[in-house]
Amino acid sequence: MFKRIILGLLMLVLLAAAAFFTFAPAYVERGLNPITADQDAWPVSDRARELHKTLVIGDWHADSLLWDRNLLKRADRGQTDIPRLIEGNVAVQVFTTVTKSPRGQNYDQNSTDAPDNITPLFMGQLRPIKSWFSLRERALVQARDLERMAAHAPETLQIIRSAEDLRALLEARATGAKRLGAIVGTEGGHPLEGDLANLDVLYDAGFRLIGLTHFFDNELGGSLHGQGGEGSGLTEFGRQVIDGMMQRRMIIDLAHAGPQTVRDVLAIEGARPILSHTGIQGQCNTHRNLPDDLVKAIVAKGGVVGIGYWSDVVCGDSPAAIAAAIKAAIALVGEDGVSLGSDYDGSVGVPFDAAHLVVLTQALIDAGLSDQQIAKVMGGNMMRYLSETL
Repeated sequence: MFKRIILGLLMLVLLAAAAFFTFAPAYVERGLNPITADQDAWPVSDRARELHKTLVIGDWHADSLLWDRNLLKRADRGQTDIPRLIEGNVAVQVFTTVTKSPRGQNYDQNSTDAPDNITPLFMGQLRPIKSWFSLRERALVQARDLERMAAHAPETLQIIRSAEDLRALLEARATGAKRLGAIVGTEGGHPLEGDLANLDVLYDAGFRLIGLTHFFDNELGGSLHGQGGEGSGLTEFGRQVIDGMMQRRMIIDLAHAGPQTVRDVLAIEGARPILSHTGIQGQCNTHRNLPDDLVKAIVAKGGVVGIGYWSDVVCGDSPAAIAAAIKAAIALVGEDGVSLGSDYDGSVGVPFDAAHLVVLTQALIDAGLSDQQIAKVMGGNMMRYLSETL
């Protein structure tokens, strides 16, 4: 009898654990990545639908790999996956790997030593044990997941590592292929773990974009949200990483970088950084958005800025609010310097998912942008930058 009771209790524990690991991560994602509006509430004209079909669309930032979903399958949670991106007519999506996020994360100030939110998420998702204890392994696991998806469905998903890869993708799409190009990046350079040799490790694993910092100061430099303050700039290690990235024709992303870090990067000869997901401070005055003069300086160096979709950067929760931020960006830096950086699946709420991206085309028409301006913002500027940089 006693043995049967013990076995029964053990079975209950195992069932409870199985239920937790099956349902808890999905529950967390649903709470952190909501669609904040009725997507069918945004009317779309025939003109917008026809224009949208002609666009070559690109997006600089999505954190979908963090959530351990098979992105080849349409999900009932989150904001994007491959089927929804293809339905939205997206040609190129940058998928970033998130590896560390401080407990109590905020836009003002975070400690590098704060407890980490991503470690328990990786444990709860039963990701490989090595990734529980190494930020480098955490990034590599996410990149390998995307690589496996591309190998499983090469006609649907293609990893972009070079300008030649991009050209082949766009040529295939021009002949009717329903294929998404994916660029692998990392949100923050801390997966390098302070070792320059790891830049080769990431590059060989397909990484072509590195955001220098995330919500905290790291070995590369000061964050917009770190403890070092505005005077905390690029470190000597950070300068070595920038040099190595430029030699490898990798994309330098200044999203989340502190003002002095931005200035230090801009002072490096030949550096051509981007700002992947942001708003315009002059239009939406929040600490998440860099000062307008720095945004202008990034574009003046040949970079582009990607406008995000969430209210903290555009000060509104509608396609019209995103269009207003894009219009403000064009007024600030010109129509050749503006692109999209949704921050899909990045623990933010957005008013529409990737499948409903046509509502943004409608909002840009309503905001008075010309068809040529819309084509540039929705992807033309991003494709030009990638073809010249990769």
